[in-house]
Amino acid sequence: MKTNEELQKDVQDAIKWEPLLNAAEIGVTAKDGVVTLTGVVDCYSKKSEAENAAKGVTGVQAVVEKIEIQFGATWRKTDTEIATEILNAFKWTWDGSDDKVQVKVENGWVTLSGELQWNYQKESARKAASNLLGVKGVTNNITIKSESHDQIEKEGIEKALSRNWSIDEQSILVKVSGNNVSLTGIVHSLFQKDEAERIAWNAPGVWAVNNELSIVYKY
Repeated sequence: MKTNEELQKDVQDAIKWEPLLNAAEIGVTAKDGVVTLTGVVDCYSKKSEAENAAKGVTGVQAVVEKIEIQFGATWRKTDTEIATEILNAFKWTWDGSDDKVQVKVENGWVTLSGELQWNYQKESARKAASNLLGVKGVTNNITIKSESHDQIEKEGIEKALSRNWSIDEQSILVKVSGNNVSLTGIVHSLFQKDEAERIAWNAPGVWAVNNELSIVYKY
């Protein structure tokens, strides 16, 4: 098992490896698998990138993200300007479902709402908003309601998990109830937990995924 100091160094090195990040801006502490990130960055995408880098490190069981965003005077925008840029970004980044998403901006914080058919569309909307200068954070309240009324194929999800090189499908139990999917069992990293959920969301007809996978590390 990694010591707190070893885990802290591994996360620091992972952050340094990301071209977008300036490691000097981000502080890392680690205790019993819980990593806390602190510091100041100049855009929301850097904040998200730091969190993702930490999640990919073996031994990390949870990430507490306390990074602040401080914009230079040149990059400050009004809420109206941010909202307009988000709507324009939607038109360039996906399949024309942008009219189903509502955007609210308050003091730089973006809230997305509405209904879409697929989770990848929900994630695309979040990424489009996250990458814009002036955005301090994104709350993604978009719900998924597929037009497909066919029964969700439990076996299809299980096969998709088995095809993924990073996941030990033998440790994951898939349960389907109506349009909802539940994942239980054991994985060995936060990355695997997130990846299993992403795969489950790809099944036609899924409206919600309850990810109850536990993280147990191999040493």
